[in-house]
Amino acid sequence: MGEHLLEFRGVSKRYAGNQVLNNINIEIKPGEIHALVGENGAGKSTLMNILFGMPLIHSSGGFSGEVCIDGEPVSIMSPFDAMAMGIGMVHQEFMLIPGFTITENIKINREIPKNHALNKAMSAIFGSRMKTLDYKTMNRDARAALDRLDMSIDEFALVQGLPIGYMQFVEIAREIDKTNTRLLVLDEPTAVLAESEAESLLAAMRRLASEGIAIIFISHRLDEIINVCDRVTVLRDGELVVTRDVCDTSVVEIAELMIGKRVSLGNRSDSDNSDLGDVILEIKDLEVAMPSEKVKGVSLEVRKGEILGIGGLAGQGKLGIANGILGLYPARGKVFFRGKRLQLGVTKRVLKTGIAFVSEDRKGVGLLLDEPIDDNIAFTDMSIHGNFIKYGLRNGRAIRKNAKKMIKDLDIRCTSEKQHTGRLSGGNQQKVCVARALTQKPKLLFVSEPTRGVDIGAKKLILDLLQNLAREEKMTIVMTSSELAELCSICDRVAIICEGRLVGVLPPDAPSEEFGLLMSGLNPASDYSELRKEGCELS
Repeated sequence: MGEHLLEFRGVSKRYAGNQVLNNINIEIKPGEIHALVGENGAGKSTLMNILFGMPLIHSSGGFSGEVCIDGEPVSIMSPFDAMAMGIGMVHQEFMLIPGFTITENIKINREIPKNHALNKAMSAIFGSRMKTLDYKTMNRDARAALDRLDMSIDEFALVQGLPIGYMQFVEIAREIDKTNTRLLVLDEPTAVLAESEAESLLAAMRRLASEGIAIIFISHRLDEIINVCDRVTVLRDGELVVTRDVCDTSVVEIAELMIGKRVSLGNRSDSDNSDLGDVILEIKDLEVAMPSEKVKGVSLEVRKGEILGIGGLAGQGKLGIANGILGLYPARGKVFFRGKRLQLGVTKRVLKTGIAFVSEDRKGVGLLLDEPIDDNIAFTDMSIHGNFIKYGLRNGRAIRKNAKKMIKDLDIRCTSEKQHTGRLSGGNQQKVCVARALTQKPKLLFVSEPTRGVDIGAKKLILDLLQNLAREEKMTIVMTSSELAELCSICDRVAIICEGRLVGVLPPDAPSEEFGLLMSGLNPASDYSELRKEGCELS
């Protein structure tokens, strides 16, 4: 058995004549947490697809080089081969069955049958598919996996309707539950998590590594890489730039190696709130029945040209506000936009008023994955506002022209505007969602988790773009994010939602402990001073 659990030796890959990986050499030891970073389109997903034997790799000509386990070359022709070798992967896009419970998703293809005579008889006559399942044992195993991730959610709950963050934990729990897992690939696992949830996950990763499980950690949150990883490998344009011990590098250096130039992580630009216009959006007693993100009587006012941030922990209701106003979930209350009351529950009418929405669920709500980029970008504007139509027909020339502009403005990495959106990396898919919303030229933009799964260069581009839209074009933006630092970097105010209610609105430069108290449902003005009197230490 070799010193290294996994080795990539001279791995290269081409798609349709384009070199997407070139001579990649990486070694990973048992129990090591190894970060794999790079801009969207750098080759990270392709390399992991090779490791996991994804059909796309073999149907497009395979790859050159070797993948070695325990020092020996192996042939991984399918995900089943990879799993048999102890390789588990949590993909950036979820692979859960909505109509199944959490337990059933964790145990999929590894169900435990009951051990009784009737089961044996039914199996002998009708085959193994007729066996009844031992749900008691399966639920116990699922509960144990969830507990290792500090997840208190009920294992009996259906996946359908769970918050995005909870779905991420279920994906990881499924891999943890497998007894033969030796190598775990986590592709952007914290991208959809609030900061406290991310900390719980990082702690779980450390525990798994201490048990000897190697972890490949793909993330654009470079501070997490510094905190949890042993080594980091940087890819750029399909080339291996460097592999380095984390203790010998920094967030800024990793960012520069990823992009190939010096970068500034950026700070919030100073703005005078007195320049903001009158109230453009008024929310009164909004209630939204979004599963696990219920809103329970939120009232807010947003001024023209303002960037209002909405934050809070997962499952507390922050995502429900935009989804309810846009009619994706049942809602009631009063919402006024530009002085006129919106008809809640009718998405088309809300969009017609000059409101656009970038959903946190880009594949479930935001994109037509089997359609080209240009049609995706133009689709909503064409169907809602009647644009890109000439003489009653689709205006292909105008659609292509608009798409090319958006591809350039947002730096969407693609072969052309005709590439199918489903073939793009996750970060570039997110940019297409933003492009679709901006094509509508909205007066008010709701944007949820706009930089989820996006690399540091693209994140800065999107955040700078949102700031410019608000400051220069006076567009009003309501931005929901699990990353508090992201909200504080560009927002004029940050509203915190806890248990479905608005618990406070703070300026972006408020002390971090005030945000933390609000997220916990405490009032900084009173509870903070009481805690200090009791000698509690706040971090």
